[in-house]
Amino acid sequence: MELTPVAQKFIVHWGEMGEKWGINRTIAQIHGLLYLSPKPLNAEEISETLSLARSTVSVGLRELEGWGIIRVIQLLGERTDYFEVKGDAYEMFRFIVDYRKRREVDPTLHMLRESMAQLEADEDSHTREKMQSMLDLFEVSDSLYQQAQKISTKTIVRVAKTGDILTKILKFFPD
Repeated sequence: MELTPVAQKFIVHWGEMGEKWGINRTIAQIHGLLYLSPKPLNAEEISETLSLARSTVSVGLRELEGWGIIRVIQLLGERTDYFEVKGDAYEMFRFIVDYRKRREVDPTLHMLRESMAQLEADEDSHTREKMQSMLDLFEVSDSLYQQAQKISTKTIVRVAKTGDILTKILKFFPD
């Protein structure tokens, strides 16, 4: 597969951004290539296009599958697996947010709840206040996330494009 300069720029940038988000640069580049590809690609095509070792591509594909943002496609008469990105850009974003929540937020929330339960009432009040504040933040964030999961992507996009609707709604809830 021959990449245009714009596609190359996107894939390189996607890799750099992935690294900033805590994702391996190569895995993010594989994802960027699959996102731009007009057709499903096999591991060999990905390897050749990105000049990566076949084993590196296989590991990256398994990880992306584990996150739920790509899927394996079987083509009639082919024994080779092909890969494509699931859903559109919005759905992909939701998959990534869900994965990151499970990997980062849920364990932190669990640790904070467990720690607060273990703190004795007479222990360091400063520590208790700080940990309670952090627990409150994570619980509110988790609640917002759970509520957003119940709303369709189409609705979220429509609401976001209407402008300053949240500010207008929130005016009914004074501090």
